[in-house]
Amino acid sequence: MDQVRQRAVRDQQRLDSGAVTSPKDLENLQREIASLAKRQGDLEDVVLEVMERRESAQERVGELTERVSSVQAKIDDATARRDAAFEEIDGEAATVTKEREVVAGSVPADLLKLYDKLREKEGGVGAARLYQRRCEGCRLELNITELNEVRAAAPDAVVRCENCRRILVRTAESGL
Repeated sequence: MDQVRQRAVRDQQRLDSGAVTSPKDLENLQREIASLAKRQGDLEDVVLEVMERRESAQERVGELTERVSSVQAKIDDATARRDAAFEEIDGEAATVTKEREVVAGSVPADLLKLYDKLREKEGGVGAARLYQRRCEGCRLELNITELNEVRAAAPDAVVRCENCRRILVRTAESGL
């Protein structure tokens, strides 16, 4: 754009100086000055359009930067809550593990071995409560024969569900 301006100024000076005397050269010089003025106008329009697009892009960048900051704040908050939850869960796990060790110390070794074997096989649950004639491990109701066998078993006898083979824990709500 500067080259177009410089050339137009130079041509205008030549025209104004009177150095060009030929009518044909004068006419060509005037046409060239007019052409350069039109070209300069076109270039200025392009520059204005680019500046407007740049301004619009900068506004969009500002909006997106704001959104990124907002999302990052939410991520940071969620991460902090997650970390706090992990810390709480780890604390609970340590407490429960200690409690389990105390209880496991009072359980006969063969029963503990059976429980651990079942727990490993059954996705972490080796024993299930018998609740209203239903095994809470497999969620199936025991048939009358199975219920009679459980009723007849001694209170300290180990009874197992015929369906899932978990150890059944009998309570007052077992429905026996």
